[in-house]
Amino acid sequence: MSQPEQIPIARLVRSYLLPTCLLAYGLLAACRASAQIVPYTWRSVSIGGGGYVSGLVFHPAEQGLYYARTDVGGAYRWDDGTKRWIPLTDWLTADDVNLGGIDSIALDPRDTGWVYLAAGTYTTDHAGNAAILRSHDRGNTFQRVDLPFKLGGNELGRGNGERLAVDPHDGHILFLGSRTAGLWRSTDNAASWSRIDSFPAMATASSASAENSWRRQSIGIVFVVFDPASGQANQPTPVLYAGVSTRETSLFRSTDGGVSWSAVPGQPTGLRPNHMIRGTDDSYYLTYGDEPGPDSMHDGAVWKFMPADNRWTDITPLPRNDKPSGFGWGDIAVDAHDPHTLMATTFCHYTPYDEIYRSTDGGMHWATVFPRSSFDHSNAVWTSDHHPHWMSDIAIDPFDPDHVMFVTGYGVWASRNMRAFDQGSVVSWWFQDTNLEETVPLGLASPLQGAHLLSVVGDLDGFRHDDLDVAPLQFAMPPRYANGNSIDVAGRAPLVVARTGRIRGPVDTVRAAYSLDGAKSWQAFASEPGGQGEGTIALAADGRSALWFPLDAGHGYVTADWGRHWTAASGLPKTARVLADRVDPKRFYAQDITRGALFVSRDGGAHFSPIGGQLDTIAQQDYQASRRPADAAVYAVPEHAGQLYVTSVRAGVVRGRDDGSVSWRSRTIDSAVSLGFGKAAPGHSESTLFLAGKIGGKSGLFRSIDSGKHWLRINDDAHQYGEIGYVTGDPRVFGRIYFATGGRGIFRGDPATSRGMHATAAPVRNGEKNMTPSRGMR
Repeated sequence: MSQPEQIPIARLVRSYLLPTCLLAYGLLAACRASAQIVPYTWRSVSIGGGGYVSGLVFHPAEQGLYYARTDVGGAYRWDDGTKRWIPLTDWLTADDVNLGGIDSIALDPRDTGWVYLAAGTYTTDHAGNAAILRSHDRGNTFQRVDLPFKLGGNELGRGNGERLAVDPHDGHILFLGSRTAGLWRSTDNAASWSRIDSFPAMATASSASAENSWRRQSIGIVFVVFDPASGQANQPTPVLYAGVSTRETSLFRSTDGGVSWSAVPGQPTGLRPNHMIRGTDDSYYLTYGDEPGPDSMHDGAVWKFMPADNRWTDITPLPRNDKPSGFGWGDIAVDAHDPHTLMATTFCHYTPYDEIYRSTDGGMHWATVFPRSSFDHSNAVWTSDHHPHWMSDIAIDPFDPDHVMFVTGYGVWASRNMRAFDQGSVVSWWFQDTNLEETVPLGLASPLQGAHLLSVVGDLDGFRHDDLDVAPLQFAMPPRYANGNSIDVAGRAPLVVARTGRIRGPVDTVRAAYSLDGAKSWQAFASEPGGQGEGTIALAADGRSALWFPLDAGHGYVTADWGRHWTAASGLPKTARVLADRVDPKRFYAQDITRGALFVSRDGGAHFSPIGGQLDTIAQQDYQASRRPADAAVYAVPEHAGQLYVTSVRAGVVRGRDDGSVSWRSRTIDSAVSLGFGKAAPGHSESTLFLAGKIGGKSGLFRSIDSGKHWLRINDDAHQYGEIGYVTGDPRVFGRIYFATGGRGIFRGDPATSRGMHATAAPVRNGEKNMTPSRGMR
């Protein structure tokens, strides 16, 4: 494999570790005049967790140093001083968004500076290859080393691990178990890699794959574990183990530093290994499931292995057939101070809920922990409605046996009094997720009244953000949706809000709801017009009617009485997203999401006709070139009836009218992903525009105070946040931007100085695409 790529500023970056904010430095379009700087302050909009934390790794040589990995939100390091998680991968660009899923983390046991991330979200055809992100300063900077295969940080088996391991006696040596390409070895701190051809072919066999509702996925090698007792300082450790996710022979051992491998004798079969943990007494513990998780697991076991005599003992805490649905075992932890103290987590034990078991005699007897536990939900009150699930990792602090942490599908729980359980007392758990924001928001709205921000979120319905720095309550029930899919605020009645959602299981409520008090309280629409819920919803500018295009409905429907009666809109395609004019309550718009075509209604949504003209042609060009839906999007101009912006990944930003005419077209924007509107700048009458896109070949976030004629870049290369989706400004605070990410939750940005409040862009001449970065303040 080639030597590591020399990383430019976009990849060899600093993670600026400030406790409450991240300073981003504005980058301006170059011109003959001097470029100006608009520094911005960036903060997460607090939700408090919300996504699957797939792994935890404590450093064995320094107390308080530990890391978390997530399936779509990158990696984090805990800051014990501020009691917050520090994001380490916010420098990833939109082009590198596939590296946001971390399939494994490895630390050098003898050097607290080294941290390695095995990064790669998907193994699908369209996903790029994986990479090792290596750092020698605890994740403050990284170097990227591309791999010749893919990883699946958001695929089946992502809670197994760890696939990546550092030799405890020679930190130059690492092993990586891949999903599709067998076992790999590095001897230069992950700078280059070579495949170990002698590893058994089982690692790439069809039995080392699994299937969910989407597709069949390769799982491959799920962990590599060294035996430090077999080696000596500064020499390669001779004995190590590797586990393959298969129900056949799955555990293999090398006694010559990974040169040759053989199956461990006497091992159980019929289940897949998930984790392997070594105790300080040279014993090993393995958890198993019939599936790799996290989607399902119906059977499982916990085994103890003593390599001295190859003795295996089944120490499963609970019979596997106690419930009809079955369950497996996620992970097991061993107390570094007492190898007889173990903790194990069930997996997919949904009836009634998952559980943690604790043993103080090496697994001969077990006790359930949760019945004698209290949970402090104050850090994220919404978690009170959620039972812990997807507990694929549990860890006992190697320096403090009272400190135990476990992961869930929505964040991390921790205790500081675990040993009180052994004395018959209650274990106290708190949600240790501060600044670990991992939601995937699917829609944002910033109204003129009430809360400054409303959001709908994948897996969590949605939130009213009264205080952007405090984790909010979810939208008041009823109804409660598994996903929040769409949200809209009436353009001239800002306390009127509507949203759509998805329900898992039996549909027991209408999958659209409205609020007349700025999202403080909600009421489901009286009925559904058809389809599968979800979809997009739009409120007339006066808030007196709504247009809903549900998923698979084949039609858009209008109601003027909150769903008691629905009327099918004529003239629309079978699949469309809908929006409302922000001024004229009679005007609605729609876009065919399969080909980009635009439609307008001037009679309250009853009848639609094609917009046509140059504006419609531009909207359709993206689809015709890429054959992908949703590459172009349409937005209503807040101040003027009948006026629209179209964003395009090929044409940039275009402004026109609902008769199809184009009044203005950007010549400086390479591509546009999302557009938002904020309060007009002093002395200006139209909204400030915010853009997620690319100018002069540089992806980023940009601001315009003159209706798109000139743009400022407001983020820098160290703060790019991977995939940026929805963008909106704040109509009450000039300069403020909110944006949604594909796994890092919601961010808000504010000008960091008074100068930033009023700065204007140096002129960008038509066709001029050169960008001059400026580092600004440090």
